[in-house]
Amino acid sequence: MDPYIIYGAPGSPYSIKVRAAFRYKRIPHIWQMGGHGDGDVMGKVKVPVIPVVRFPDGTYKNDSTPLLQDIERLHPERALFPADPALQFLALLLEDFADEWLTKAMFHYRWYRAADQDQMSKWLAFDRMMGKSQAAIEQAAAFFRDRQVGRMTIVGCTPQNAPVIEDATFAAWRALDQLALEGPFLFGTRPSVADLAIMGQYLQLATDPTPQILMRAVAPYLYRWLFDLDDASGFEGAWIDGITALHPSVHTLIGQVGTIYFPFLLANDAAIKAGQDTFTVTLLGRAFTQGVFKYQQKCLGELRARYAALPATAKAELAPLLSETHCLATLQGDLA
Repeated sequence: MDPYIIYGAPGSPYSIKVRAAFRYKRIPHIWQMGGHGDGDVMGKVKVPVIPVVRFPDGTYKNDSTPLLQDIERLHPERALFPADPALQFLALLLEDFADEWLTKAMFHYRWYRAADQDQMSKWLAFDRMMGKSQAAIEQAAAFFRDRQVGRMTIVGCTPQNAPVIEDATFAAWRALDQLALEGPFLFGTRPSVADLAIMGQYLQLATDPTPQILMRAVAPYLYRWLFDLDDASGFEGAWIDGITALHPSVHTLIGQVGTIYFPFLLANDAAIKAGQDTFTVTLLGRAFTQGVFKYQQKCLGELRARYAALPATAKAELAPLLSETHCLATLQGDLA
């Protein structure tokens, strides 16, 4: 049987997330770095973004969340999704939070300051063009840098929004630093899909010039945790015994979902329904403005649908936590 092939790149948080899942689950695979032997792989998927995974049957899939759910069904050993329905819902909630909100920190720190723009544009170009000459790599880097910096307003990574992104990032880092020392993972002594999603985003910051220095100062154990989690194939462990055993750091992160991520999603949803191109929402006491994203509207609908599908016992177990973190009302909202 042909092995799985992951077409990705080390500078892509979602590629790193997917690769870490294959490593943890000990699934044989080939890591095919972007630009080296990928051929016309982007023509095999609906949306041409990495990572793309070629399955042994010859099919190609991307979008890391449904992709990893497919992998879990095909390879249930060393599960990344807790069996307990309440914990599984929280894992999916925090995975979505990492993929759609924590990625703003990755984009902000990578493209906000000149030193980061310069190094990372060259590194990302090198990943695709190694051996093609310095001149060619730096020409490609300049083009990519201009494109990414030009997208910052669209994705909400503006000077106006920078204090919100940075304050939220520091709070998350501090919480995860404590988790690394005492958890060491979100739902016990084994990683979940949410741990890997967080790792995928923040491992980028652990290599970029400015956030690398900041993370080492603010959250030194988180910094090391990220590199260990990138290949957790040697970890063995167990899930916690229910919601009451959650580490306080998990409460902090879910609190960010309720007070930052959900207001952001609701404002985006309302703007799309009103036919607007941009929206402004108050986050951490400051105005946060960006363009609308239909994919994030889809994320809101899927989170609500997952919550609605939970058994009544799981909803009852989750209710106190979701209420105190200001998540419950959003999850119980309109499913249309």
